[in-house]
Amino acid sequence: MTGYPDAIRTVRWMVRDTFRQSVATKLFWAMLGLTALCAVFCFGITVEGATERPRHPGELPTYMPKGQAGPEVIAEGIRVPDGKVTLGFGLFEYPITKSKTDAVRVILVWLAGVVADTAGVLLALLWTAGFLPTFLEPAAVTVLLAKPAPRWAVLAGKYLGVVLFVALQATVFVGATWFATGAATGVWDGTYWFAVPLLVVNFAVFYAVSALLAVCTRSTVVSVFGTLLFWLLCWAMNFTHHKLATTDVPGQRPAAGVLVKAGYWTLPKPLDLGGIFFDAMKAEDYASPVPELAAAKARGAFYPELAVLTSLVFAAGALAVAGYEFRQMDY
Repeated sequence: MTGYPDAIRTVRWMVRDTFRQSVATKLFWAMLGLTALCAVFCFGITVEGATERPRHPGELPTYMPKGQAGPEVIAEGIRVPDGKVTLGFGLFEYPITKSKTDAVRVILVWLAGVVADTAGVLLALLWTAGFLPTFLEPAAVTVLLAKPAPRWAVLAGKYLGVVLFVALQATVFVGATWFATGAATGVWDGTYWFAVPLLVVNFAVFYAVSALLAVCTRSTVVSVFGTLLFWLLCWAMNFTHHKLATTDVPGQRPAAGVLVKAGYWTLPKPLDLGGIFFDAMKAEDYASPVPELAAAKARGAFYPELAVLTSLVFAAGALAVAGYEFRQMDY
């Protein structure tokens, strides 16, 4: 029974060491700096003159430049801009036909779905990829391995520490941009906070692959580029599956469909994770996700719960293999 307290202490120590490492390498402050820049951008948003009105289910998603639409056009259901959004403290502006709440929600969807969930997760993978290879250098890790602590706890603690570090940064990002946008526009959209678990799950899944590459190669370069290439492969597989499931592709062989489906259900699904956030924010009516994903939703071929579950199962498998390889290493 003494092994479990030692393992728990090891995990806790590795989590604290990861946060110490993030501060020592200035990564902690660099990510906070980017969050501050995004918050400043949000403080510069204003929404003026947008009519607050409910959307009709049959309302046409058509825009007509202001001043070019007469009563007969409006009667046909075509929306005419009656407000504007300004960005950059008035440097840029564009007309809107949505309500003020919807106009702000579009900006939040882009902040979370593109800036944070795509660019942010990739940057986090890039910046944290060196944590494990550096730690696994013989001069660094042998001190820990000489103590009575199981190797799996050392690796699990380091992985958990990085995931918790990114979770903290994601929470600060969402909180800062949500507060700045609300203070600037008066719209406080609580569904924006769904971005936090989305970002953490997305990062945790792919950081498991980064951990596996780090253990197998002890190379930061391989961990960085290998994880980014794997993310692109998963995104392409996710996209291709929805494309083949919703479109008749000329020349498609049955074997190709079987292989794509097997790859889709085996690999993580970054495109689907983004689609879950679109659904949580009810953004499909005024923001344009990937058309293939929207078509999969329309045909009932999108299973958000299974997408999350199978992605997490893949991450658990990658971590299990990494733990096994770490146990076999000679130092």
